[in-house]
Amino acid sequence: MKINDLLHKVYGTNPNDKGSLQPKEALAYGITGFGQNFICTIIGSYITIFMTDALLFGSVEKGGMFGALDGAMAVAFLMLGVRIFDAFNDPIMGSIVDKTRTKWGKCRPFLKWMAIPIAIMTIACFIPLPAKTLSTFVIIAIIYTIWSVVYTVADVPYWGLSTCMTNDTVVRGNMLTITRLICTLGAGIVTVFVPVITSAVTAKFRDADGNVMPEFIQANADTLKYTYFICALVLTVTAIPMFYYGFKHTKERFTSTDAPPSLIHNLKLLFKNKELLLIVVSGVLGGARMVYTYTGGLYFAKYVLKDEGLYGLITLMVVPGGLVASILVPWMTKKFTKKWAYIGVHVLGAVVMFAMYFIGYDAPWKLVVCAIGLVLLGIPQGVNNIITYAMIGDTVDYLEWKTGERGEGICFAMQTLINKVGMAVGAFVGVMAFSWAGINPEATPAITPQGEQTLWNVLILAGALSMVGTIIPMLFYTITEKRQAEMVKEIEARKAAK
Repeated sequence: MKINDLLHKVYGTNPNDKGSLQPKEALAYGITGFGQNFICTIIGSYITIFMTDALLFGSVEKGGMFGALDGAMAVAFLMLGVRIFDAFNDPIMGSIVDKTRTKWGKCRPFLKWMAIPIAIMTIACFIPLPAKTLSTFVIIAIIYTIWSVVYTVADVPYWGLSTCMTNDTVVRGNMLTITRLICTLGAGIVTVFVPVITSAVTAKFRDADGNVMPEFIQANADTLKYTYFICALVLTVTAIPMFYYGFKHTKERFTSTDAPPSLIHNLKLLFKNKELLLIVVSGVLGGARMVYTYTGGLYFAKYVLKDEGLYGLITLMVVPGGLVASILVPWMTKKFTKKWAYIGVHVLGAVVMFAMYFIGYDAPWKLVVCAIGLVLLGIPQGVNNIITYAMIGDTVDYLEWKTGERGEGICFAMQTLINKVGMAVGAFVGVMAFSWAGINPEATPAITPQGEQTLWNVLILAGALSMVGTIIPMLFYTITEKRQAEMVKEIEARKAAK
């Protein structure tokens, strides 16, 4: 079988209909996501540890420059505050997308326009400024806030583009499945190799027990500063051409040609889309379900397992389950529908995390059991990463069926909102666990045995409860594959009648 024939089979595209979505275009869409995840992951996974461990805000005690907060708490509230602020930008950006009219379409041009601004702000987030000064904290806070806005301007239209490329829910679902796998690969590369690099360059500063020797604490922090900066620079320069590739090789086929709606109008549309709102509530409640793959997991690897390079292993353990689940998503949705596939895998995730919480980690056999648990936790992660996008695509069709307006921008703004809430909660819980565990990067050892247990309890229990929260709203979701096909058919009939 030729490669092109195989790709047509994988994506479910029609080789005889050259005007419809073709594999080359779908791959270009995925390549942009690959580069985007280089940038998203270097910020989402490492900006907090850059601030706590490289800029040493994690060792600032209460009563210092942050008053009633210690340094880690200040970083935690910064991450949460910026992300909440940014989440409110998503509906605004969605409305801007829906109002955009260019010769390239409404979503594609943002890939071209925002590539360079994203690059500049991503690199700026890791500027090696002086450690433990209030001015440094303020500068990083401002840069990070600007980055979040710039990233939103590209992220919302990128995911909205999928509904403009095709309105076939099967083809769109297949494309998003492959795209999320490609995105996961991009994120995985960053997640695995960055801590390996930082661990290697700072190994000379640690003793046999993995603790930084007192006389090398400042040298260790300075080395981390420049290492994170170089990693951000390399990853960003690599990622930016992928934005331009996606812009050049994708095409918008299904976009509204009506007069551009106002923000108020779009917000009203949003609240008419009850199916989308259920997905949003589910995503918000599930914000902490993967907290161990964010900063918290990195802190656990560095301070409990004594090797931050093991963070890559922790995240890699999730990959097999996620990969298998991702491949099986088309079968699962056909067999059980998107709704029940989504609910089922999160029930599994909740059971696994509660089991890990009660079993613990303080014996070799327990670590083996937890490793198996991590593999199983890849299943809800893999399914969620794909099905959520496909379900939101279906709610775009639902909105058009209900109101006559598609609102791709405002609808997919909710997906980016969910992602940002997850990043915000992941960073917040992780850094708060750092504070509650009493970790001090300038102490030797940096954490006590009681602190290790606290770190574990917070990370795992938060994830387990979040898994449960994810399930509840989706019990009321009503769109099935059959109903979506009927809605699309009715929409096309209306258009034909006009």
